[in-house]
Amino acid sequence: MTDAIALLVVVPIVLALAPIAFGRLWDRTGWLAALLAGLAHLGLALVVAATVFSTGRFTYAVGNYRPPFGIELVADGVSATLALLVSIVTLAVVVYARRAGPDTNEFYSGLLILTAGISGVFVTGDLFNLYVFIEITGLATYALVATGRSPAAALSSLKYLLVGTIGASLYLLGVGYLYISTGTLNMADLAATIPEVGYDSPLILTGFGLIVVGLAVKAALFPLHTWQPDAYADSPDSVTAYISALVSTAAAYALFRVIYAVFTPAFDAATPFALDALVILASVSVVVGSVLAVLQSDLKRMLAYSSVAQFGLIVAGFAVANATAVTGGLIHLVGHAIMKAGLFVGVGALAGVAGGRTVDDFAGVADRAPVTSAAFAILAFALVGVPPAVGFAGKWHIVLGAVEGGRWGVAVVAVVSTLLTLAYFARVVERMYFRDAAAEPAGDADGPPVDAPATDGALASDGGSGGSGVDVDPDDDASVTPEDGDGSAPDASAVSIEAKAVVVAAAVGAVVLGLFATDLVSVFEPVLEVYFE
Repeated sequence: MTDAIALLVVVPIVLALAPIAFGRLWDRTGWLAALLAGLAHLGLALVVAATVFSTGRFTYAVGNYRPPFGIELVADGVSATLALLVSIVTLAVVVYARRAGPDTNEFYSGLLILTAGISGVFVTGDLFNLYVFIEITGLATYALVATGRSPAAALSSLKYLLVGTIGASLYLLGVGYLYISTGTLNMADLAATIPEVGYDSPLILTGFGLIVVGLAVKAALFPLHTWQPDAYADSPDSVTAYISALVSTAAAYALFRVIYAVFTPAFDAATPFALDALVILASVSVVVGSVLAVLQSDLKRMLAYSSVAQFGLIVAGFAVANATAVTGGLIHLVGHAIMKAGLFVGVGALAGVAGGRTVDDFAGVADRAPVTSAAFAILAFALVGVPPAVGFAGKWHIVLGAVEGGRWGVAVVAVVSTLLTLAYFARVVERMYFRDAAAEPAGDADGPPVDAPATDGALASDGGSGGSGVDVDPDDDASVTPEDGDGSAPDASAVSIEAKAVVVAAAVGAVVLGLFATDLVSVFEPVLEVYFE
C-alpha cells in the first residue's frame, strides 16, 4: 500500500554506506548520516502509522512477488508502534552519542545497520526473512559491543557472538522443520497450514520448541541470558542504551509473532504443555533476574539483570495467552525500551559526575547533578511500576490477565518481581539523595575539572569519555554545560546537555505513555482481536 514500510529498512542501509564512502573527507560524516537516517526513519514510520490508523492492517509484497513465493512485509498497530519506537530511540542515542561517543564513522555505520535489522524484524511477515533480519541485528550488535576500547569489550562481543549464533541456528532449524511439514514460510500461510498438518505433529512441536529456545537466547531469558550482563557492562554507554532498548525487544516481539501470527491461540488449546513450559521458563527468569539484580553493585550490571527479569515478565504475559495479558506484555515491551534506554544514559551521564558507576559511587550525586538525578529516579520508579508511569500499566495488565487465565503463579511472580525491583532501585536512590559523598573524585559539577579515577576500566569504555556522556575534546570549550548552569567554566565531569535532554525526555515519555496507556491499548486491540476472536 505504501513503499514507506520497505524504506524503513532500505534508508538506514543506504545511509550506513555514507560514513564509509565520505568518512575520510569529514570525520563527522557518520554522525550526520545517522541523524539524517533517524529523521528519515521517523518520517517513514509516521507515514506507516498514519496508514495503519486510517485504513487498518496492510501488507507489502517486496518486488511485487506475492506470497507464499515472495517476501511480505506487514504493518499493523503493533508493528507500526514499534517502528516509531525505533525512530525515537535511534534519534535519542544519536544525539547522546554526539558527546558521549564512540565518535567514529564505523560506529555510526554499525548503528544504522542495526537500525535496519531491527526495523525488518518488526515489519516482516515471513519466517525466513525474520531469521535474516535477526542475523543482521546480531552481527551489527556484536560489532557495536566491541567498539568499547578494552579487552573486556572484545571478550564480551565474542561471547555474545558464540551464544547468539547458537540461538540463531536453533531458530533456523525450527523454521526448517516447519517448512518441511508445511511447504511455506509466510506467517499467514503457516497459520492456515499448521492446523491441517496437526498441532501434535512431531515436526510442528519440534519446530515450535527450537524457534522458542532460539528466540529466548536472543531475548536473554534465564538460563540463556549469559551473554547479556557482560555485553551491557563492557560496551560503550551509547551502545548499551541502544541495544538494551531494542535488541531484546526485537526478539521478544518475534516470539509474540511466532506464537500468535504463526501458531495462533488454537495451538495452546491443542497442546497446552508447550506454552506451560514457556510460562515456567519466563517466570523463573523473572525471579532469578530480579534476585541477581539486587546482588549487583555495578549499576550497568544491575540494569542488565533487570532486563533479564523484565523480558521474562513480558514473555510470561505473552505465554498466558489471553488478550489482557498479551496487551500488558506489549505495553511493557514499549515502556521498557524507553525506560531502560533512559536509565542506561543516566548511569553513563552520572558516572562522570560521581567518579564511578557503583551504587556507593552515586552517594550524594543528586546534589551535584539534580536534574539528571531526578529524571533517573523517575525512570527507576517507573520501571518498578509506580503509577501513573507506563511500567504500572504494563504490569497491571499482565497481572490482571494472569488472574483471568487462572495463572496465579505468574501474578505472584509479577508482584514479587516488583518488590525486588523496588529493592535494588531504592538502594540507588537512597544513596543519591540521602547519603553524602565520601569523597569528591570527579570534582564538583560546577567547579574546575578534576581527574576522576576509572573503576575497573568501565568508565573508559567510550574511548576516553569515561562513560559520562561528555565530550573531552580539548578544543571544544562548549562541549559541556554545568548541571545548574550558573555561568561557571565548563567542567569535563559535568553532565552534557545532550545526555541531560535524553534522560529527561525518557522520564517524561515514561510518565506520558502511562497517562495515555488506554490509547496504546486501543492501538493494540484490533491486532489482538484477530488472534482472540
